[in-house]
Amino acid sequence: MNRHNYIETPLNQPFIENRADPFICFHNGRYYFTASVPEYDRIIIRTAETLSQLRETEEMVVWKKHDQGIMSHHIWAPELHLIKGKWYLYFAAGDADDVWAIRPYVLECLGNDPVTDPWVERGKVIGADPFSFQDFSLDMTVFEHKDDLYCVWAEKVSVGKKISNLYIARMKSPWELDSQQVLLSSPDYSWERVDFWVNEGAAVLFHGDKIYMTYSASATGACYCMGLLSADVSSDLLDPQSWKKEREPVMETMEEAGLYGPGHNSFTQTEDGREIMVYHARQYDEIVGDPLYDPNRHAYLAEVRWDGELPVFVPLVVE
Repeated sequence: MNRHNYIETPLNQPFIENRADPFICFHNGRYYFTASVPEYDRIIIRTAETLSQLRETEEMVVWKKHDQGIMSHHIWAPELHLIKGKWYLYFAAGDADDVWAIRPYVLECLGNDPVTDPWVERGKVIGADPFSFQDFSLDMTVFEHKDDLYCVWAEKVSVGKKISNLYIARMKSPWELDSQQVLLSSPDYSWERVDFWVNEGAAVLFHGDKIYMTYSASATGACYCMGLLSADVSSDLLDPQSWKKEREPVMETMEEAGLYGPGHNSFTQTEDGREIMVYHARQYDEIVGDPLYDPNRHAYLAEVRWDGELPVFVPLVVE
């Protein structure tokens, strides 16, 4: 493999190797980690009492892809969420008859331990009308606000070289929408349109009286970067006018740090309550073949700092 511009720095030493689209949640004194594996064939979870222990703890396979039919290819970007006392896994998957028929799916845990208890398939997320999720749809995340459950996901539109937009909807259950989907963001700027026109991989952070939503843009190589939306917590989150979109990326390739194509993040916290962003990146910028199948996207950590009302993401040295 040609690793053009590869340099080794303290900042590009992975938190967890070969795990893209990393997601960490913290509950009752434990951290839970899941991510895409390079084979795209299973969902894994690891758990520990501290963030640092996640690096070495045993990884458990909690679900494997189907041999045929739906949920049989491209198992992508799992997220683990605790909703009203029950654990759910959201992920995207393709179909054996069309591996690019990517759609969002949900698993529900039948017990209290998402690592050791069994999971049941709740199937594809159900839209509020028959036209929902009829095209390439992925990277669903969910969050609760004012007793309502919301979801945000990426979905392609148009024909030919399609555009990936971000949509938001309210949910009536963890696997069914309760409202029409609302267009939240399109790839408007040049940095969102490198090779592909993409907005995807949203992640939500509440801070003060605002809700922040990071997302990833452009193709999955060194051009991959992160944008930011924000809204007042008192606003109507289903009204696109409630959201402000930043004109510049909030995180992008940092050659001096040896971090290329940062993106698809989640948020967690340290044991003492500091806000942490978990994201993936590569240690080089030139990739042989399709970047999607390059296995060396690693999970990294960054501290969330604040410049007024804007978050600043500072990569952490992993010790």
